[in-house]
Amino acid sequence: MTKEQGTFHWGHEALHLEIILDDDGSPRLTHLGLPGEARTSPGASLPLVEVTAAGHGRGWSGNRLVDTALGGRLRHRTHRATRDADWHVLTVELHDPETGLVAEVTYRSPDGIPVLRSEVTLRNEGRTTLPLESVSSLVVGCLTPQDPAAIDAADLLWAENDWVAECRWRRRPMRLTTPAHGGQVSNGHGRAGFALKGQRTWSSCGHLPMGGLTDRRSGRTWVWQIEHNGGGWRWECEERDEAAYAALFGPTDTHHVWRHPLEPGAAFRTVPAALSFSADGGPDAAFAALTHYRRAQRRPHADHQRLPVIFNDYMNCLMGDPTTEKLLPHIDAAADAGAEYFVIDAGWYDGEDGGWWDSVGAWEPAASRFPGERGIHEVLDRIRERGMVPGLWLEPEVIGVSSPMVTSLPDEAFFRRDGVRVTESGRHHLDLRHPAARTHLDQVVDRLVGEWGVGYLKLDHNIDPGSGTSAHPGETPGAGLLGHNRAHLDWLDGILDRYPHLVVENCASGGMRWDHALLSRLQLQSTSDQQNLQHYAPIAASAPTAATPEQGAVWAYPQPENSLDEVAFTMANALLGRIHLSGRIPELEPTARALVHEAVTVYKAIRADLPQAVPSWPLGLPGWDDPWIALALRAPATTYLTAWRRPGADATATLHLPHLRGTAARVDLLYPSVSRAVPSWMPDTGELSLTLPTAPSAVLLRITPTDPGAP
Repeated sequence: MTKEQGTFHWGHEALHLEIILDDDGSPRLTHLGLPGEARTSPGASLPLVEVTAAGHGRGWSGNRLVDTALGGRLRHRTHRATRDADWHVLTVELHDPETGLVAEVTYRSPDGIPVLRSEVTLRNEGRTTLPLESVSSLVVGCLTPQDPAAIDAADLLWAENDWVAECRWRRRPMRLTTPAHGGQVSNGHGRAGFALKGQRTWSSCGHLPMGGLTDRRSGRTWVWQIEHNGGGWRWECEERDEAAYAALFGPTDTHHVWRHPLEPGAAFRTVPAALSFSADGGPDAAFAALTHYRRAQRRPHADHQRLPVIFNDYMNCLMGDPTTEKLLPHIDAAADAGAEYFVIDAGWYDGEDGGWWDSVGAWEPAASRFPGERGIHEVLDRIRERGMVPGLWLEPEVIGVSSPMVTSLPDEAFFRRDGVRVTESGRHHLDLRHPAARTHLDQVVDRLVGEWGVGYLKLDHNIDPGSGTSAHPGETPGAGLLGHNRAHLDWLDGILDRYPHLVVENCASGGMRWDHALLSRLQLQSTSDQQNLQHYAPIAASAPTAATPEQGAVWAYPQPENSLDEVAFTMANALLGRIHLSGRIPELEPTARALVHEAVTVYKAIRADLPQAVPSWPLGLPGWDDPWIALALRAPATTYLTAWRRPGADATATLHLPHLRGTAARVDLLYPSVSRAVPSWMPDTGELSLTLPTAPSAVLLRITPTDPGAP
């Protein structure tokens, strides 16, 4: 870190941060980008932290949560730069002399990666309680130069996310939501603009907790994520003083019924947020940087490098109706196909009357489903005999209203509001802050993993119990939900500490809790419950925007009624992520089954490259109805590319791979070997012309530079 008069510089070769102290000691982040660049918008920057509290609102009313009175009064007290292994750390301490509020902003950035991570800790050094209503995790007021033309050229990025329609990225000009004011307006900003929020317990129901801004002229791009495993988050990206800013928050009073009384001597920590940067590479480069960051920040696990093939009996297969009789042929078919894990999904714990939904909670196997002398252990042993690791589905945070656990756990162990236990869709929700709830779940995991030898847990979450829980007098539901969410992460850390080789999948009705807070701990992310193989293509192709490729679990579920092209299509969906094999493989004809086996063999041949690869989209981020879709993964020595053609498109498309422009390369067809695909590489332009004669169809290609010195 270097210091000029009233100016602080911090960062590394990939990211540079500049903070200027005004004459009164107010700090302003005036530049974030590459070293050596000019200041972006020194006149338009915001405080490092924005805070609202009862009695301390904003200086400009509206929907925005910036320009707060407390944020504007925070003055620089001290700062320090340190190193934590490969991470650069800058801590800036601020102080409001009027209330005694102290804000400690901690910026972290992994060496060589253009990503900034931020958390804020508030401490009350005053004499009276501060009723907090919103606290920013990260504020950057200099995303663009202080120039209206930069706003004219800016596009907003965000991702809509719904059940069976996950990860749908949108891009539109910022001016559509932040029009130029003109006339005599001189305040520099309006009262509204573009903002998104998540609510309740599903962090990504409606939208991913992500967003971005890109300059369509230069390719300068920012992509951010809020690292929170509950729905209490908000971001806004708008214009202020002719420059674009982004402000990222956890839960707030206005949007999430969240308030926190910060008592004298107490502290409050925000949820983390991260911001990636690309100087000229567009969204692809910003997502690549975020991919590197996610790998550097997450909990290490062997699964991230091994990438074993997983068979799960649910999707387009047993659909929550497992029995010994039904499972055994699928176990054999999965083993023959090359699966290395076999997961028994929902229904294993209740009778065959279809009542498993509201009976969850005790997690004991149903004797009627596993009638042999050894019960479910006959199936688990068969999985091991066929060389696979057994796995089970759990929905740990819920207790069905018909479960015996309803009366064996105290009311205080559940979500409650106004003293009444919350009931949603035939289920109650555990509050993992309570010792009885934690003890119950720890006992379940210790029995299934420690005693039964289960090596994989699929953790699902299929209800939304509303705004949260008010477990203590004066606690708002949003504050209770934040407390539960943090206890949930702590519980997950605890089970992985006890069982470091256990593989845990994050699922919530498909991708309804798709966030980095969970993925920084868990090994896989369920990307969707989508049952239509053609609709799955845009989800699979977009998944690396929100999860590293090695964590994105994609269903591949061949059916006996599928054509051979459709079998290859569904298998290709998963080849640049994590294969979640399913479907009715025992019923496939030999030619179709051979396509399944071939796909698994190809995947095992390339999977060592995937944990080092970064994504790009040769046709742009996929649209839900796009007839052509493409995803590329750039590994150190080669590039893998999956291309999908759906009905309604010409047979030929041109795919753009700018990182290979000017490079002679060989194009190999990896899957399916029977494809009639015709690829043609054009090195001068870095483009691939690809013809797929039939639709729907999909292929996996490998593009390898023939010049050893090429990128």
